Amino acid sequence: MRLILCTLVLASAGTASADAVEDQLGPREMAVGEAMRGGATGASAIGLNPAGLPLNRELVFEGGYSYRPSDSASVIGVSACDSTNLMPGCFFYGYSGSSPELEGMSGTRRTHLAGLTLSRQFLPRVLIGSTTKYYDFNSTMTGEKAASGFAFDLGAVVRMTQLVNLGVSAQNLWASNESDQFPRTFGGGLLARPIPTLALSFDMRWNLDGDSTARYGGGIEWFIRSKQNGYPLRAGAVHDNSLDATYLSGGLGMATMKFGIDLGARRQIKNGNETVLLASMRFFGPRLTSPTLDAEPGLQ
Repeated sequence: MRLILCTLVLASAGTASADAVEDQLGPREMAVGEAMRGGATGASAIGLNPAGLPLNRELVFEGGYSYRPSDSASVIGVSACDSTNLMPGCFFYGYSGSSPELEGMSGTRRTHLAGLTLSRQFLPRVLIGSTTKYYDFNSTMTGEKAASGFAFDLGAVVRMTQLVNLGVSAQNLWASNESDQFPRTFGGGLLARPIPTLALSFDMRWNLDGDSTARYGGGIEWFIRSKQNGYPLRAGAVHDNSLDATYLSGGLGMATMKFGIDLGARRQIKNGNETVLLASMRFFGPRLTSPTLDAEPGLQ
């Protein structure tokens, strides 16, 4: 199996509805407005939609880091994904820590998160997947309780055409221990590739616990090819109605046959000025041809 460092986003109490601590967003998905539920592959599938793993067939090693200046949040993680076999899967682990300050009082938060993501293509057009994870959250902030336990995610992807995917996923659908830091959420989105080098996407996510809140975004990725190398350019936007906050995001990268580098950033432009910076590096093992709609499940 390969080793992947995936990037997580740790929320402060003031933005808990915007980013929950279990959101495993790397520079690629954040740069396009978090809108990859219809086409999340590799480490991106862990946090957005586990069903997306069979959309490609590759072995990859990835390292990532994220930083948020507003609360000195620093996040690193490890994971392992393999979509070259009949049951694509990812192992992952992440650690995140921050030092927020609220009402003149400072404190610390830390989160451990580990688990397993599995997916399966049952029909050429239908893929399903699940994530089982263990979390351990601790905080010295007033009013925040430590929590640990297991949680379960579920997702599906429908390949409407060779160029358009519909994805739906639910995070923390079932949990052994209720925690405000790991709310139940449901999301869905479309991803379209009108041409092989251009991807357009739009997603929405609803918080099912407490007040019903929504978060929606969209983005674009343009992949510039140069001989055997590629240079993806990404841009997107996200709006959170519970915070009345809007964010702009963007990123770029470089991909070769052996490795890839991705950079991403998000800046709040309405009702705040939060900034998040992310970077990751991937090392590729065997990479096979992506499955097509006319291929039978398990025979690609």
